[in-house]
Amino acid sequence: MPDLLIELFSEEIPARMQARAAEDLKKRMTDGLVEAGLTYAGAHALSTPRRLTLAMEGLLEHSPTVREERKGPKVGAPDKAIEGFLRGAGLTRDQLEERDTPKGAVYFATIEKPGRPAAEIIAEVLEDTIRNFPWSKSMRWGTGSLRWVRPLQSILCILSKEDGAEVVPLDIDGIASGNTTYGHRFMAPDQITVTGFDDYAAKLKRAHVVLDPAEREAAIWQEATNQAFASGLEVVEDKGLLAEVAGLVEWPVVLMGAIDDEFLALPPEVLQTSMKEHQKFFSVRNPKTGRIEKFITVANRETADNGATILAGNQKVLSARLADAKFFWENDLRTVTEHGFEPWVAKLGNVTFHNKLGTQAARIDRIAALAREIAPVVGADADLAEQAARVAKADLSSEMVYEFPELQGLIGRYYAEAAGLPQDVANACEAHYSPLGPSDDVPTEPVSVAVALADKLDTLTGFWAIDEKPTGSKDPFALRRAALGVIRLVLGNEKKLNMNDALRWGFAAHMYEQTTLSIADGFAHDKEVAKALRIKEVDVERIREKYSKIHEGDLAGSASRERALYAELGLDDDQSNELKRVVSIMHFFNEVFGLPNLLSFFHDRLKVFLRDQGIRHDVIDACIAMDGNDDLTLLVKRARALEDFMASDDGPNLLQGFKRANNILAQAEEKDGVEYSYGADKKFAEDDSEIALFDALASSEGAISSAIGAEDFAAAMGSMAALRAPVDAFFEAVQVNSDNEVVRRNRLNLLSQIRKVCGQVADLTRIEG
Repeated sequence: MPDLLIELFSEEIPARMQARAAEDLKKRMTDGLVEAGLTYAGAHALSTPRRLTLAMEGLLEHSPTVREERKGPKVGAPDKAIEGFLRGAGLTRDQLEERDTPKGAVYFATIEKPGRPAAEIIAEVLEDTIRNFPWSKSMRWGTGSLRWVRPLQSILCILSKEDGAEVVPLDIDGIASGNTTYGHRFMAPDQITVTGFDDYAAKLKRAHVVLDPAEREAAIWQEATNQAFASGLEVVEDKGLLAEVAGLVEWPVVLMGAIDDEFLALPPEVLQTSMKEHQKFFSVRNPKTGRIEKFITVANRETADNGATILAGNQKVLSARLADAKFFWENDLRTVTEHGFEPWVAKLGNVTFHNKLGTQAARIDRIAALAREIAPVVGADADLAEQAARVAKADLSSEMVYEFPELQGLIGRYYAEAAGLPQDVANACEAHYSPLGPSDDVPTEPVSVAVALADKLDTLTGFWAIDEKPTGSKDPFALRRAALGVIRLVLGNEKKLNMNDALRWGFAAHMYEQTTLSIADGFAHDKEVAKALRIKEVDVERIREKYSKIHEGDLAGSASRERALYAELGLDDDQSNELKRVVSIMHFFNEVFGLPNLLSFFHDRLKVFLRDQGIRHDVIDACIAMDGNDDLTLLVKRARALEDFMASDDGPNLLQGFKRANNILAQAEEKDGVEYSYGADKKFAEDDSEIALFDALASSEGAISSAIGAEDFAAAMGSMAALRAPVDAFFEAVQVNSDNEVVRRNRLNLLSQIRKVCGQVADLTRIEG
């Protein structure tokens, strides 16, 4: 069986596109060949900045002959129908076969498609692959119609056998396939003729081209760490940068240079970010001081002076970059030490967060109010939480963050420390963005937790309020990530945060903003009226209750009664009118966009989070169905205990008994048209097993109730497990639907007791199995 080697040689391919392009080449070629009948033993794709390579082993020499049988029209059908069938099959009438079927005589055609040589199929599939390659960006050049990421220069395509190799003939826009490639652009630019993959890889290596990106990465990292170690330093690990640099060179040459002393006082993160983003340099750190003192660059060629000229040029460019960073750093420090954060916060009043959600300054006001509400729940000082929230995003106005946006938060911590703010406040400036992803650490300091929660909850309630929710795979405002961040903050710190309260606080802030922004509708009141109606100053539930009564029943249209109800709240007529609008908006947010909808969104994110930890989806659903599902910590405790219970011997067996009881009860209630939910009396028990079940339920009910009250779900599950034996014994010994109607009703009420007692733990009807 022959082997196939393909190389698509071009101008430099952007590093970020290489790995995906290699996989796309492999998938499109292998899928196309298999679809055409050519199977293979193995395939692997490789890439360098100038080439995509695919090697396939054990390819068939010919596609197999395929016979296909098609059923045609009935014998005696109109000639046009038969002729159409013949055209589609590519046959003549005398080649059709008549067969008897239950519906009469029918024409059948047997179509034979002979196999084709591998080279012919490869040429077709490769041309289609090249012409329709899924580059995210591509270009045309010259006068041809071909599009490629950069101008395509040559196509190597050969089939290798034991007796030699043959070129697969192919021509695309004047680029003819061949058996040649080229080595390193500078160190070995001559043409190379190859006969197969092993010969190809070996000759490229001699021509200063390392074909495998993983091999280039390993070589770069080993040489970089060796050079740093020799100087008593260490390279700051960055896998993303390593992969990118390996995609920039075909022959990696590692060089280590020094950073000028005048820049060593800059924060290490500033140095690291500047070198990575602008120069693609690795940072080299002194492990004793934590300072970044040197850098690693990777050249694409060896030079007679061992890279001295390359290093000199890189150091010159780096010094210019770092001079800019130093200027920004010193300017920003001067601002915060002389004026504090107020000038930066004021600037955020001119920065739009979202056209429907106001400015960044307005958002800071909302986050500060929300952080103050959350602070007691997470054990933070409310004043510190509010202070942290008001300065946490101030660094967005700084020159350093303008130049390096990825430093937001982190650089804010440095500036807060320089301004003499409390350390908890400074730490919150950095930590409030976390967690950003599944591998990101969760803040643990109470002030940081309060601000981080407030930030994410404001984002979620705000976009919910303007009906900008995630749909399908689209989530432009990263709301799923924000919800997962809230979940991880709550669970990671084991905080009992009532999500309904937290979401209501968030919606309230947006509600006031909507109210004050929409004043020009006939009312002539100022913003102080809206401020006077803050949720924390008025009993929301009391307002809603009274407001709903005004518009229902005998109170509808009664202006005097309406005024009396608002007077109870201590509001004058103007405030009452404003309150109507506030409550109306609040009702709109809560019912249309608000609490139930957003809480359900949190539950969906929680399901994903817990499923990754091995908790079954039906177990999670059974716990979400219970009261208290807005306490995420409590919900997860319940779910983990139930998961452990269902993994024990008692769990599935008790579940079977519970479902049997529930099914019998449901059928009886539907048949009789009554609810059997009370009245079970031990005196009507006729069997010892029945008496034992009465006793077990009486004992377990109190034990389960007490355990759940203490949030000891493991103990609750243990008490429920004690019901397994008496429930099993009951069903083995007793017929529920007795001929004695009194006994039957008593036993049905006893089944209701089983449902009630077990239902304290979770909604077991949602458990599968």
